[in-house]
Amino acid sequence: MVLTRREIILGGLALLGAGAARTPAFAQASSYFAGTTVDNNVTFRKTNFAKIDRKWHRQVVKYFSSEPIGTVVVDTRHHFLYLIMENKTAIRYGVGVGREGFKWFGRATVDRKSLWPRWTPPPEMRKRHPELPEFVAGGSPKNPLGPRAMYLHRDGADTGYRFHGTLEPWSIGKDASSGCIRMFNEDAIDLYQRCPVGTAVQVLPHIADQAQQAGQLPETTAVE
Repeated sequence: MVLTRREIILGGLALLGAGAARTPAFAQASSYFAGTTVDNNVTFRKTNFAKIDRKWHRQVVKYFSSEPIGTVVVDTRHHFLYLIMENKTAIRYGVGVGREGFKWFGRATVDRKSLWPRWTPPPEMRKRHPELPEFVAGGSPKNPLGPRAMYLHRDGADTGYRFHGTLEPWSIGKDASSGCIRMFNEDAIDLYQRCPVGTAVQVLPHIADQAQQAGQLPETTAVE
C-alpha cells in the first residue's frame, strides 16, 4: 500500500498520534524511517536506507553530457536526478516526479534556496483540496517540503516547481508529486549544499536509455 501526499498531509494534520500509530498503513510507513537526527536545530526522522532499493541510493556514476559541470539534469522517466561533475561523472540521486497530468519538461535555474522552508499550498492545489491549510511552518513534521527547497525559475519567473525533501520516502522512484521533484531528505540536504543559486537545470522526459545504450552507466560508487 502506497500512501499519497494528500493522505500523509491530511492524516498528519488530523490523526497523527497514538491512534494513527496503531493502523497498518502507519506501521508500514514508519518502517521507512530509522531514528532521528538534528539539522539546524530541527529534529527529523532519518530515512531507513536499508528499506530502500539500492538503485535509488545516492551514488557517483559515469555520465557523458554536453551540459556544463554543475548543471542538474532530471530524467523523469527513470526517476533520476544527475548533478554533473568533472571527469565525465555525475552524482545520481533517486527522485519522485510528477504524476500523470503534472509532468513538466524544460530548462530552469535555481533562483532561490530555503532551509526548512514554509510550505504554502498553491491556489490551484487548495482549489482541488480545500481542506488543506493555508500554510505549514518550516520544520513541522507535517511539512511536505522537508528540510530543504530549491525553487526553480524560468526567465525570471517562478515556475512553481521545486527540488525538495519528502514525508514519503517510499514515493522515490515513482510518479507521485504535483510536479515537484522529490528527494530523500538526506539527498535534498546534500544537493542544497552542492547547488548555488543560479544553478542551471534541465528536466527531460528520459535520458538513461540513451546512456545505457552508449555504455555510459556501468560503474557506480556509493556517496556517503
